[in-house]
Amino acid sequence: MRVGDLFASSENVSAGRPGPDAPLAERLRPATIDEVVGQRHLLGPGKPLQLAFASGRLHSMILWGPPGVGKTTLARLTASAFDAEFIALSAVFSGVKDIREAIAAARANRDRGRHTILFVDEVHRFNKSQQDAFLPYVEQGLVTFIGATTENPSFEVNAALLSRAAVYVLEPLDPATLTALFERARQVACPDLSFDVHAVERIVGFADGDARRLINLVEQLQIAAQTAGVNPVLPGFVDETLVSKLRRFDNGGDAFYDQISALHKSVRGSHPDAALYWFCRMLDGGADALYLGRRIIRMAVEDIGLADPRALEIALNACATYERLGSPEGELALAQAVVFLACAAKSNAVYKAYNAARAFVAADGSRPVPVHLRNAPTRLMKALGHGKAYRYAHDEPDAYVAGESYLPEGMQAPGWYQPVARGLEQQIGEKLARLRELDGLVGRPPRGEPKD
Repeated sequence: MRVGDLFASSENVSAGRPGPDAPLAERLRPATIDEVVGQRHLLGPGKPLQLAFASGRLHSMILWGPPGVGKTTLARLTASAFDAEFIALSAVFSGVKDIREAIAAARANRDRGRHTILFVDEVHRFNKSQQDAFLPYVEQGLVTFIGATTENPSFEVNAALLSRAAVYVLEPLDPATLTALFERARQVACPDLSFDVHAVERIVGFADGDARRLINLVEQLQIAAQTAGVNPVLPGFVDETLVSKLRRFDNGGDAFYDQISALHKSVRGSHPDAALYWFCRMLDGGADALYLGRRIIRMAVEDIGLADPRALEIALNACATYERLGSPEGELALAQAVVFLACAAKSNAVYKAYNAARAFVAADGSRPVPVHLRNAPTRLMKALGHGKAYRYAHDEPDAYVAGESYLPEGMQAPGWYQPVARGLEQQIGEKLARLRELDGLVGRPPRGEPKD
């Protein structure tokens, strides 16, 4: 098989516009940097990629961003701008053999006096050894490496390769940019078909920041409208035609974890509307409702805790309700829990105390249980003094044994749990302060406070 059958070359990139039978996305693909839509933070005057192109100095790079924002287009335009050969690999379909053939083609290009840009789409799907295979050729200057990824390169790209490439973050296209792109696509694909302004808004919403998706939607609507004899296209027709199209949601990828992080932080920040927004965004994208339920339970114990113990009960009940009713009825119970948690008093005092105690125990030795706290079910144990001098709290005034110690001998009171002055924990704090006063009256260090 000839290398030309496997890889696109710069001749393909710099060729004229595709013909009318080519897919709409190819007909609309920018031929110059100036035609690229969006990414003004990279391509605008004085911005990083604009300066890189103006300098005439080619360098390796990682293009990180969601699907359909122009990563492949920018790589192709880089080859055209620097008059370099363009070899494209897909990490989904390529293996070691393909990498070797790409390097062989790059050597042949060098012998002809041509430099090669090696573009790897979905580079995060290559394993460590496959990514390492590029390093010698990047260091030798045989190829300029451009990788495209939808995942955080800090986690998915080898540090050695990452250190040799500049990372550029591409952003989802905003509604105004997508609207302008829609008009270009309409004029090329179906200039005689008109669209209601609200129908355009629905199409832009379905595209969800993805230019490729928007172009595909225009093609689908063109065919559907032609088949149904519809003109103009109204919002209802858009909904009926595209009803199965969900928003972009990468279950398990960066988008997934970014959204669950936004939900958690909105609850912690006491913003019920934002919490509901992210909750519904994740449901709309296909997230498992019970996964969200488990995270809601975590929020109840981590960020609300004893400031309002009802939060945990409501979160658990919401999950049980969903398990019994399923979707969509059970989702309302989860939404109720999200709103309650967002509005509840906040405290991470127990969370902090637990983490501190775990860290202490992990680093500390195995301290013996004080004799007066030990169990004494047998005569021998009683003879050894187990449980001796233990004072039963319920026999004491206010059911509290002032001055008693419950920590191992020689261990100072660490003071891990410090209630906040919010919600129920304010009352808990007042009670503990009173108990410390009682401890002080009998000459014991107040509980929860270290000795001097």
